[in-house]
Amino acid sequence: ANKKKLVLDHLRINGIAVLEDIPVFSDKPFHYRNRMDFAFCNDGLSLRKKGHFDQLVAVDHCPISNDRINTLMKEVNGWFNSNKSLLEPFRRRGHAGCLKYATIRASEFADSSTITFVLNEDSPQLGRHIDAIREFSTNTTALNVCIASVPKTLDTSTSPDAFAVKGSLGMRETLLGKTLSFSSQGFFQNNSTMAEKMTHYCRSIIQERYAENQTKNSILIDLYGGGGTFGITSGDLFEKTIIIDNEGPNIEWAKHNLKANKLDGEAIAGDAVLLGKLPLPSDKETFLVIDPPRSGMSPKVIKHILALNPKAFLYVSCNPIQMARELRQFMKRYGLASAAAFDLFPQTPHVEAVVEMRRKG
Repeated sequence: ANKKKLVLDHLRINGIAVLEDIPVFSDKPFHYRNRMDFAFCNDGLSLRKKGHFDQLVAVDHCPISNDRINTLMKEVNGWFNSNKSLLEPFRRRGHAGCLKYATIRASEFADSSTITFVLNEDSPQLGRHIDAIREFSTNTTALNVCIASVPKTLDTSTSPDAFAVKGSLGMRETLLGKTLSFSSQGFFQNNSTMAEKMTHYCRSIIQERYAENQTKNSILIDLYGGGGTFGITSGDLFEKTIIIDNEGPNIEWAKHNLKANKLDGEAIAGDAVLLGKLPLPSDKETFLVIDPPRSGMSPKVIKHILALNPKAFLYVSCNPIQMARELRQFMKRYGLASAAAFDLFPQTPHVEAVVEMRRKG
């Protein structure tokens, strides 16, 4: 109820025509995460103590991780405890030691799993730890084992420079029957069940509100699209799908996903302002799905969306407060047609929202 109220209140505060009620989609409160970033401590894998970022609490089970991650946790902890004399956890005070993180990812609807070991590249024991991880990779049930070496002062749990010692850097998930491939070092929704509910909701809005003869002759643009989650899962409803993202590796995966799912389209690497430079045919309607980071869209991007004048757009937001502020700038030309809240992170105050804006007239 509080999460629904947050979305409704901020739409109201920003002067956007508000619906009396909106649906809230949720699922299981535990064992939902497909990714966990565990720091190494002297007892193995750990999580940070609430309210004390510099204190670590050793864990051998995580109630919000999916079952596959918990299995892989046990494998990593077993390896660590069997090799304690060889392994040196990173110490944040003094920036010494080698083992920084184990980032464990396991898809919910596809047989795909990765453990990424993040190491201190400045450690004189780096080679010894890489050898130990190679040995671990021969025994683990994880399909992929990767190693990322980062500077001692950089607190990150993935790296674009990672390499695989088992399997590959790629992962797969299946949403709405579509196979989505992505990098184990990149972004993907951390709650697969709720990601499927969100993509299903967006697809249903398009199917129910806009007749097929409107969309089949139209272009779908997936802005801030990553590997194309929304563009791929709704792309078959349109004549063409365009995915735009500012991270080159994401776009390579998006190209792969378009081809693998037999969709006519293109994936373009660059800032979202590229929207203003697309050579779009004047006789085609456009629909947008916009899924920006928490910081939202820049004024230039908003200006380009208004210039493009799409028939409708869906704004997918992990920051409903910022989303509502930005939607206010569209109200002269667009009206709020629908909204929904999605509880991707139970036990937290965070909520995602999807808002449908429809061109007036």
